[in-house]
Amino acid sequence: MTGVDPAAAMLTIARSKPYAELVEWVESPAQKYNSARPFDLIVMTGHAFQVLLGDDDVLAALNTMRHHLSERGKVVFESAIQHLPWAKEWAGRVRKLPGEVLERLEVTEDNGEFISFQTTYQWTGEKRTTRSTLRFSSQEHLRALITRSGLRVRQVLGDWDTSPLDATRSREMIFFVEHARSN
Repeated sequence: MTGVDPAAAMLTIARSKPYAELVEWVESPAQKYNSARPFDLIVMTGHAFQVLLGDDDVLAALNTMRHHLSERGKVVFESAIQHLPWAKEWAGRVRKLPGEVLERLEVTEDNGEFISFQTTYQWTGEKRTTRSTLRFSSQEHLRALITRSGLRVRQVLGDWDTSPLDATRSREMIFFVEHARSN
């Protein structure tokens, strides 16, 4: 098993988890990862796919996945559905995390397809703020990019619980993707 992340800090956390010694950890963006090994399954979770903000980055990541996929391998990733009022749900969200950490999320920009936000973590006199942008692409646009990359959509579900995609109720699109030449 191989775990890939562009952030060294995330890899440090991952390496501290149970069974982490069974995983090869690689610091790399998805668009540039390179290995001689083919993979039967490539998974992107945590809305990592939505951090790919431009079509060029999405295509580069998909091409990298295609290159590393075994003949009958699969790619699975999720993207939150665009039509949901994410910005309104997130605006001003405050959560108490373990260790008496307070997390506050504020939306800083929302143009429908791109939502930018900042997350502030506060604890015992300390305060750290991160800024992020997520892309909320339509299913049609993602399908077109997947096809352009030489992959094909095998199935799209509405959640990780395998429920069917429902245009009015699903919060996620879970894409199952394979080589275009696969049966």
